Amino acid sequence: MLIFWSTATLLVVVTLAALIWPLLGRRRPGVGAPDADSAAIAVYRDQKQALDAECADGVISAGERDAAVAELAHRLGDELSAAPAATSGAQTSRGAWVAALALLLLVPAAAVTLYGRLGNPAAATVAVAMEGQGGHEMSPGQITAMIDRLAERLKAHPDEAEGWVLLARSYAALGRYAEATDAYAHADALIPDNADLLADYADAIAMSQGKSLAGKPAELAQRVLTLDPHHKKGLALAASAALEAHDYNGALSYWRRLLAEVPEGSDDAKDINAILAEVESARDGQAPAAAAKAPPRSAQAAAAPTATPVAAAIDGRVDIAPTLAPKVALTDTVFIFARAANGPKMPLAVLRVPARELPKQFRLDDSMGMSAGMKLSSAPSVIVEARISKSGNALPQPGDLSGQSAVVKPGASNVNITIDQVVP
Repeated sequence: MLIFWSTATLLVVVTLAALIWPLLGRRRPGVGAPDADSAAIAVYRDQKQALDAECADGVISAGERDAAVAELAHRLGDELSAAPAATSGAQTSRGAWVAALALLLLVPAAAVTLYGRLGNPAAATVAVAMEGQGGHEMSPGQITAMIDRLAERLKAHPDEAEGWVLLARSYAALGRYAEATDAYAHADALIPDNADLLADYADAIAMSQGKSLAGKPAELAQRVLTLDPHHKKGLALAASAALEAHDYNGALSYWRRLLAEVPEGSDDAKDINAILAEVESARDGQAPAAAAKAPPRSAQAAAAPTATPVAAAIDGRVDIAPTLAPKVALTDTVFIFARAANGPKMPLAVLRVPARELPKQFRLDDSMGMSAGMKLSSAPSVIVEARISKSGNALPQPGDLSGQSAVVKPGASNVNITIDQVVP
C-alpha cells in the first residue's frame, strides 16, 4: 500500500511540475533588456543634439531645427504615454502566480475526489489494515477488527458498492452468514443484475437458513440463470434447489446443462456424471439420492461443483463432555471440520449446526470444502475437530469449547469426538 500511495503522490507532483513550470519559468518582461522609457529619452537626446549641430553648422535653419525638435518631442510623448502597457508584464507575472497556486490546490484535490468516486477506497482501507500487521499472520481478533472497521466506513459511505461486496465475502468467510446476507443485499441494490454477485447472495442466504435453498435462494438462482444461462454456480444452485424439492427431472436438467459447461473427461465432468447417476436412481426409486441430501456448497466452492465419492466421506458423532455441558447455550454454533493431519490448517470440509442439535451425527465430504483445489478426498489423513462458538464466528475465540479426533483417513466411519476443552 505504501508503494501505491508513493506512486500516486509522485504522479501528482510530476503533473503539477508539468503544468506550473511553463507558467513560472517564463522570462520576465524587462529582465536583461534596457528600460523602454530610458531608451526613448536617450534616442530623443541624441537626435536633438544632432539637429543642434546641423543648425550650428548652417545645414538647417533655426526654424527647421525647431520644427524637427517639436516633431521629436511629439513622438517621445506618444512613446511615453504607452509606458503603462509595460506594466502588463508584471500583471501577467502576478496572474501566473495565481494560476500556479490554483493548480497546486486543485490538482491534488481533484485526484483524491476522483479516486473516491471511481476507485475502491474500501479495499484500500482493508489493505492498509492488513499492511499494518507487518506481514505477519493476523490474529482472529485483528481480522475481525479490520472487517468491523470496513463495516463502520460503509455506514458513513453507503454508496461504495465494492466495499459492500468485500464486506459480504468477508462475513461469509467467517461464517457470519446473516451479516453476509445483509451486506450482499446492499451490494445487489448498488450493482443490479450481476450474476456472480447474485449467486453468492443466494449461497449466503442458504447457509444462514440451515443450508436450505428453499425460498429466496432458489429465486436468486433463477435470476442468475436468466442473466447468464451458462453460469456454473447458478446451475449448481438451481440443481441443488430442485433436489431439495424432490424435483428429480428438474435437477437432472440443470446438472446436464452444467455438464455441458465443463471440459469433457475432466474431473468435474466425472463428478457430475456420478451425481446424474445417483439422481436418476433416486428418480426411478432404486436408491436415495445422496446428492439430494448434501447441503449446498459454500460460496468458495460452488463455482465448480463436484460429487463426493462415498469412500472420501467421514461419518461420526460429536458429544459434549458433561462438565462443559452447562456452558453451552442453545443459541451457540457448532463447527465440525476436517483438516489435513500434516499440512495447511485450512479446513477441507466444514459443517455448521446449531448447538441445540448436540449430540450430533455428522457426515463430512468434498461438497463441504472451502476451496475447489483442497478436497477431503485428496488428503492421505485428517483430523476432525468440533468447536462450539459463542459468537457464531468461524475463527477461534477465547472461551470457545473444542475437541478433536485421532488421525483418521478419508472414508472413516464411527469417528467419535468429545468437546472437552476450553479455548484459551
